[in-house]
Parts: sequence; C-alpha cells; structure tokens
Amino acid sequence: MVVVMRSTRAGIRSDDHHDGADLDDTVKTQNMRMMSPAPKPLLSMLLLISLVFSSVVATAVVAIDNYDYAKCETAVAEWAVAAVAAFSIDETVKGDKHALHDLLFFLHIPRTGGRTYFHCFLRKLYASYMECPRSYDKLRFDPSKPNCRLMSTHDDYSIMSRLPRERTSVVTVLRSPVDRVFSSYEFSVEVAARFLVHPNLTSVSKMARRVRRKSNGVSTLDIWPWKYLVPWMREDLFARRDARKHGDFKNKNKSNDPYDMKEIVMPLHKFINDPIAHDIVHNGATFQVAGLTNNSYFEEAYVVRRCVGKHQALGEYVLDVAKVSVTLAEEVGRYVICWTH
Repeated sequence: MVVVMRSTRAGIRSDDHHDGADLDDTVKTQNMRMMSPAPKPLLSMLLLISLVFSSVVATAVVAIDNYDYAKCETAVAEWAVAAVAAFSIDETVKGDKHALHDLLFFLHIPRTGGRTYFHCFLRKLYASYMECPRSYDKLRFDPSKPNCRLMSTHDDYSIMSRLPRERTSVVTVLRSPVDRVFSSYEFSVEVAARFLVHPNLTSVSKMARRVRRKSNGVSTLDIWPWKYLVPWMREDLFARRDARKHGDFKNKNKSNDPYDMKEIVMPLHKFINDPIAHDIVHNGATFQVAGLTNNSYFEEAYVVRRCVGKHQALGEYVLDVAKVSVTLAEEVGRYVICWTH
C-alpha cells in the first residue's frame, strides 16, 4: 500500500488506495503547479510593490543623510563660533609683540623638522632646567612652576585651555601637507619594522611592557600620533611576513618594479586611503592648530572630526578657525609660524 501526502498549498490529503502510477502523476502535477508562472496581475502588483518599497527606502536614506548633514553643520558651526571667541585676544594686552612671554609652547607638528628646530634653536634660548617636563599625551606638569619656561609637545592647541594664556607664547613649524603625509608613512614603516626582530606580536607586547617598567623616558609608542600609526603598521608588517612564510604570495605575478613592495610592506595608497590615516594624518596640521586631534582636550572634538570626515565641505569651518587662530595670535606676538620643506 502506498501513502501519498500532497502539498498543504494544494490541500493536504492522505490516500491509501493509489498505486505507483498515481504517485508519479501526483508528483508531476505538483511540480507543474510550482513551476507555472504567476498570473500577470500578480506579477505587476509585486513589481509595483518592489518599486514603491525601493523608492521609500531611497527617500528615507536621503532624508537621513540630509538630517545628518544639517545636524553636523550645526555642530561644526557652533564649535567654530566658540573656538574663534576663545582664540580672540584681549585688546587690552600691551607690550612688544615680538617679545616672548613667560612660557613658550612649542606645538610640534609631526614630520616638520620639529626635533631639529628644538635642538638647534630652542635649546639655545632655554637651559635644560627651564624646560617643562615634556608630555606628548596629557598635561603632566604645573605651569606655575617658577622655572618652567619651555614646553615641547605633540599636543594640539586645545592644551592652551590648561595653560595661562596671558603669559604663554606659541611657536610651530608647518610643512607642505603632501610631503608631510609621505614622511608620516615612511616614519611609520621605519619604526614598525624595528619590531620584526621578534617572532610574533605577543613577543613584541611582552618586550614593550618590560621596557616601560624599566624606563621613565618617553617612548615613540607613547607619542601622538605614532601611538596609533606604528601599532597599525606593525600588525600589517607581521601579517605580510606570515603570508610570505605560508606562500600566500607565490602564485602572484612578480613585478619588475623595484618599488613594488606589497609583499613586504603596506602600499602607500592603502595607507593614504585608510580611515586611520584620514583621521590622523591627512589634515593633521590643521587639526593640531585648531585643537581637534583625537588627543584633544575639547569635548566636541570627536563630533567635529566625525562630521568633517563624513561631509568634507564642513572642513572649511575648521580651516577658517585654524587661520583665524593663527592670525589673531600673530597680531600680539603669541604665535610664531615657521615653514620647512
């Protein structure tokens, strides 16, 4: 006896009086029903629903983007107004604008020759005992210390909110943005490659902890922005080294270009286009002067950077603030700008 169970959509029914031929006919019938095209009115309705749904989704996405842009523009504009007001100099300040104030803040923008400037010029003006304990991340000294006259740091301009503005001068060095990005890439590779003597990243981490316990000095890995760029590059170098060991690159066509080093190191274009480089390197100098790096003391810095990263047109606000801050400070001798190549 053969039992036939028919599809629920066709109506469930159990028959115990059909033979094999009936079973074949039944299966064929069900298959034909499933394969037969849907009625044209139904297809048209489904197509219309799909189009309407797609249109609604697209409209919602545009509305969200417009809403996000409007919110971002409001946030960035409010920050810009407050920043310019904070950067404004009291007109009652008198005296020689070319004279240094009690405290000199060297705002060291990475890869601008700042170390050379520090040792060749600033060290000639200030004895070692006059130098404030250097801090590349957070403020670790008391600016009211009588002999503290020189602070050299990768901190951005927001640190001025922690300093006595009325008696602080600022000096910085600027460089062509393109050259600075290239130099940042090369330095990240150079420092990260020093760790390749280790068998793996675990060994690197253990070594770093031992060095920190034994030394009170400032490591490159403690300094902004290298504390972010070097570990990222280091992980990439180890990954590429492991890939070579496992033969992941063997099947790829060898290039005759001596600068084609993608098997060994992260390509420049990948470095430039990565979100980490976008956030830290691309407009690093402008963000430092405006006080907006990811090391900023300003609470709104993250929101402003996120908005500028998503809506590039809003970057004009940040650039204007940076220009205004430099112009206002130069007028009374609080800001000295040097250029390098």
